Amino acid sequence: MILVTGGTGLVGSHLLQQLVAAGKKVRAIYRSAIPVFPGADGVEWVKGDILDLISIEQALQGVQQVFHCAAIVSFNPKRKGEMHLMNVQGTGHIVNACLDAGVQKLLFVSSVAALGRIRESEPINESMNWSPETSNSEYGKTKYLAEMEVWRGIAEGLPAVIVNPVIILGAGDWNGGSSKIFQSAYNEFPWYTTGSSGFVDVKDVARAMICLMDSDQTSKRYIISGENRSYKEIFTLIAKGFQKKPPSRKVNRLISELVWRWEAIKGWVTGNDPLLTKETAATARARVEFDNSRMLIDFPDFRYTPLETSIQRICNEFKVAKSLK
Repeated sequence: MILVTGGTGLVGSHLLQQLVAAGKKVRAIYRSAIPVFPGADGVEWVKGDILDLISIEQALQGVQQVFHCAAIVSFNPKRKGEMHLMNVQGTGHIVNACLDAGVQKLLFVSSVAALGRIRESEPINESMNWSPETSNSEYGKTKYLAEMEVWRGIAEGLPAVIVNPVIILGAGDWNGGSSKIFQSAYNEFPWYTTGSSGFVDVKDVARAMICLMDSDQTSKRYIISGENRSYKEIFTLIAKGFQKKPPSRKVNRLISELVWRWEAIKGWVTGNDPLLTKETAATARARVEFDNSRMLIDFPDFRYTPLETSIQRICNEFKVAKSLK
């Protein structure tokens, strides 16, 4: 039996689809409503919350493997406390429950934000960690602290492995998360930034997770990144996938500083998450590269999907799901 937390999210839902397709016996936690997606009916859904130890202990009965995907991803300063509670304390609860239940292995979905994303002088690899000097993200700090909970569990005898995905591309929430960039490109958002980052297909993330879970690798972390590309390249590929105009107007530092301040004011007035924050503005300007060699060396048969192929597929999936023209 396999337990998945965060099964309603982008990574969790695609992971569940692949596990069900492989004939695995899978259980997943949901908080409010059972999601609907291909393969969801092959999952044993249990209501719970990673902040509720009793519900976690009940969900872990008879479980041998745990994929911990649940987290809050936000760059809104107002959600700092919520992120620390869910990402750090919630992960601590999962680790403790896994130790008590004697599960065979835990896989924790972290983020490259936990490695310190703002490093322009050298490629980012698994040996690096979050620090105030290399990261401007409170979210990254919470993922780093969550990793510390996993390493504590490893020290106490829990077999575990950590994955650090880059920006994940997939047909998820049209109005939020990394999938929102597809909405922006479809709406012919004209601006692009000069920064670059790593990008990866959500299906590749799920495949890598299953590969690691089924291996004898433990006490290690793995950057999951398909390719390093500029934001302009990615937005252009998505625009072409939708047959829309690609971005053509460069955002300079002055414009980005003005926009995030305006968004902060608007968010304070409306109560909604700002589209751009001080943190995300700095990230979008940074030119960073990620070293994905550890995964490829340890698993020579693993291959990433070319981003052109991934983006065209995702655009097509959105066209169907949203009835886009």
